[in-house]
Amino acid sequence: MIQIVCKSEAYTYNVYHIVKAFFPSEEMISRVEEKASHYVMVQLPDAGRILIGTGETDIRTEAVSDEQIQPLTEKELKYQIDVKLYHELKRVTGRSLAWGILTGVRPTKIAMEKAEEGWTKERFVPWFQADCLVSRKKAELSWEIAKREQTLLEKLDYEEGYSLYVGIPFCPTVCTYCSFSSGALADWADRVEDYLDALVKELVFIAEKSSKKRLNTIYIGGGTPTTLTASQLERLLGCIDRYFPREDLLEYTVEAGRPDSITREKLEVLKRHGVTRLSINPQSMQQKTLDIIGRKHRVEEIVEAFSLARGMGFDHINMDLIAGLPKETAADMADTLRQIKKLAPDSLTVHSLAIKRAAKMEWEDLKTDADEIYRTLSEMIEMSKEAAGQMGLLPYYLYRQKNIAGNFENVGYAKVDKAGIYNILIMEEKQSIIAAGAGASTKIILKEPIPMPGSKKKKMTRLMRIENVKAIDAYISRIGEMTERKGEWLWR
Repeated sequence: MIQIVCKSEAYTYNVYHIVKAFFPSEEMISRVEEKASHYVMVQLPDAGRILIGTGETDIRTEAVSDEQIQPLTEKELKYQIDVKLYHELKRVTGRSLAWGILTGVRPTKIAMEKAEEGWTKERFVPWFQADCLVSRKKAELSWEIAKREQTLLEKLDYEEGYSLYVGIPFCPTVCTYCSFSSGALADWADRVEDYLDALVKELVFIAEKSSKKRLNTIYIGGGTPTTLTASQLERLLGCIDRYFPREDLLEYTVEAGRPDSITREKLEVLKRHGVTRLSINPQSMQQKTLDIIGRKHRVEEIVEAFSLARGMGFDHINMDLIAGLPKETAADMADTLRQIKKLAPDSLTVHSLAIKRAAKMEWEDLKTDADEIYRTLSEMIEMSKEAAGQMGLLPYYLYRQKNIAGNFENVGYAKVDKAGIYNILIMEEKQSIIAAGAGASTKIILKEPIPMPGSKKKKMTRLMRIENVKAIDAYISRIGEMTERKGEWLWR
């Protein structure tokens, strides 16, 4: 058990996640004590303690005289606390973190901002290493991806364009690591048509409100959209055809993640409606792993589904893998990559396992030694990078998650002309994404900044988030409320 006491609520988020990155399998509790004698106190499992500063002279990382000291802003103080805490944890554990003090999910946004300001790689990499304590490899990777994203995003109209996300919250079974608001199809079979009724209402509303905008990408995700029957897919895609113009459409993706949900009839529906990109996601090509994580299909079915889609003319197929799944070794990952290379997907996304509170899986299901987790994942990630290069795939987007094993990242690799535009947009937040479905999150880029909703200090934002309810039955019964929420802000 690790206990964290912070003098201010402002410090808790970063402190919690930095400590968690060093001790991923430890249970942690955090509280705020405004009268605490230190900014931060961390009680470690071995009874040791880390104490961070009682005053500004204790916080500063450089030596300064009393005459030189100037009051720190809140932002500067938080930064100094993070840096001091990181160095103390590094000293105690003997480990460093590849992403240093970064706790956010979008490290490439920092590189993108600097690139847009005219920075060069030679300036950015050492700055990123020094400022955020990231490794040189991660700093270089961030820059490489940001520059590639810049080129791809030049095709888009930020002002008048938008992307559409459609969520289908059903899966054949729920994987043990999954925390998304999806449910096993068997549990919701009698409500799928009701769900589609509600979803169509929301899509028609979005289409009417967006009639003067340019639709650049469509992404149908989940869950597993191909759990729908062929006739249900026909109904959904037919609705999109009817109400959303295609003149400016650059990409149309459907997740067909589970091979046991793919049939020729369903693929014919997708092909007929102009879907340009499929995602068939094995996560692992090891049967023992598929069994452990709750996937009720054989490895051979992955190969069969991929071959069927390729044979029907789908020329952009993505595959997802997860590094660090229970009981998997580096040798298992090497074998999975060997099998993936035979299939030759057009893009490959490699995730580092992240265990969320809503998932069935717990850290106890993994190897609990943090050093061993780090070594194994590091090897798996390097293998994946090498295998992607051998397939002619380049890194094009990157993101991180809370509670990600080894403090690593998720990286998308693709052939030069097969990068997933929507994936970049969801990370870089430069274009509005209007989302429909249970648990779907709309992100509207506002023309002018407004006070951040719920902020006591009236911070400003240019990004308005509008969340749909996660529960499937609540979404169905409250669909009118879902459209009303969007109506207030859509293209304001």
